[in-house]
Amino acid sequence: MYRYFFKRWLDFIIVSFVLLIIWPLFLVIMVGLHFANKGAGVFFFQERPGKDGKIFKVIKFKSMTDERDSEGKLLPNEQRITNVGKLIRKTSIDELPQLFNVLKGDMSLIGPRPLMVRYLELYTPEQARRHNVRPGITGWAQVNGRNAISWSKKFELDVWYVDNVSFLLDMRIVFMTIGNVLTRKGINSSEEKVGSIGFNGHN
Repeated sequence: MYRYFFKRWLDFIIVSFVLLIIWPLFLVIMVGLHFANKGAGVFFFQERPGKDGKIFKVIKFKSMTDERDSEGKLLPNEQRITNVGKLIRKTSIDELPQLFNVLKGDMSLIGPRPLMVRYLELYTPEQARRHNVRPGITGWAQVNGRNAISWSKKFELDVWYVDNVSFLLDMRIVFMTIGNVLTRKGINSSEEKVGSIGFNGHN
């Protein structure tokens, strides 16, 4: 019952309450990013696979400018990321706009992290089961190593979560997430670098 009904409504109620409280923080961040990004906008949108592989656009705070070289090509990421962008990434604040994805029903507060669409064809049938639930802002794999563990282990943890969804497990993940954010535990590389690692756990 929790998995199929209460989880969605609990997400909606919690996120609505949180947004009512933190909207001043949202406003401050948006103003800061507006100036830091030199007119490039404050939000970043990217297509990701959701429940059952349905594509949606994930929302994040934009941490980089759109500055280009003399040939019109975007400058390297390290040259475009702003000081404000570094701060919101370091504190995971760049993920906050995904609360709107949760309100829309694209995501849940807790679930496997949504990865790039181009990786869909690389999953094994077992790994693809991670899409049997809504993707989350945080999840079981994130609180058990995040980028400090192999991709094969991440997917194993994601599928384990799919098979064991419960209210108590979600609450455990919430508190573990808070602890990990405060200590910066398990963060040593970008979660987007799947292609250079492979889905079979070969580093």
